Amino acid sequence: MFDVDRFIEECRAAVAEDDSHKAVREVTARAMADPAALLKALGEPTEGSLQKLYHGDELTILNVIWPAEIVLRPHNHNNIWAVIGVYGGREDNIFWRRKGDRIEAAGAASLMTGDAAPLGKDIIHSVINPTGKLTAALHIYGGDFFNDGRSEWNPEDLTERPFDFQESQRQFEEANARFRSKAA
Repeated sequence: MFDVDRFIEECRAAVAEDDSHKAVREVTARAMADPAALLKALGEPTEGSLQKLYHGDELTILNVIWPAEIVLRPHNHNNIWAVIGVYGGREDNIFWRRKGDRIEAAGAASLMTGDAAPLGKDIIHSVINPTGKLTAALHIYGGDFFNDGRSEWNPEDLTERPFDFQESQRQFEEANARFRSKAA
């Protein structure tokens, strides 16, 4: 059985032991081994959302429900590593690298139910849920995810700008509306 409080404490202990993503990835991989237990503990998702499970200076844990068919612009995480554990659905990541004052695609990875994958401190990525279903994932960050300083890249010309949280919320709302209309 998955216990949210125990998972948080194990992640906090892992960060205290090793401030890289390695120990947290192991904790997350163990949790992803039983996706049904996570669904039971966290609830069956009904729409896209972002729920804080833990937020501190050294660690942020989010339960992220990606709406169906959402495409999130390229962004970074303010120079903090992340571990993504998918417990339902699929999350596709496109990785980007800086090239002058823009970025260019540098690779991709699909994360499926049961996967636990690290993202380095300097990673720039965009996230896509290419399916018609919700995707459920734990996102664990090695620092304060909500601290200012994150960037995103304009999808039209791939130039850097400050991260726009309101725009991301709008994307979630629009994707949720599309999902509800298709389900009706």
